[in-house]
Amino acid sequence: MTLQAIEQATLPHDNFEGYLHGSEVSVIFERVTQDGFGPRLHRHPYSETFVIRSGRVLFTVAGEEIQAVGGQILVVEAMVPHKFKTLGADLYEAVHIHANDRFETEWLE
Repeated sequence: MTLQAIEQATLPHDNFEGYLHGSEVSVIFERVTQDGFGPRLHRHPYSETFVIRSGRVLFTVAGEEIQAVGGQILVVEAMVPHKFKTLGADLYEAVHIHANDRFETEWLE
């Protein structure tokens, strides 16, 4: 098959793992209206790209903090510890692109 149309609603937990669909990347679709939402400190053996569509979020990357807003793209290099939390109850909507065909996460806290 050269093209697949995948219904996002059928993905478990809004997560797309590439190996299940013949893709070399995996994707998380975030849509949150909760202040302080986000994963604890972790890292991946590949880069992760955050395409922030709306909202505000505080990233901690390698011990440094950066506030990001809708319209920005952040790239975290492989093996760099990172976490984030939403700021406010406005809609945080983002696409997290993992440069790997499956999710591999090492939790650090």
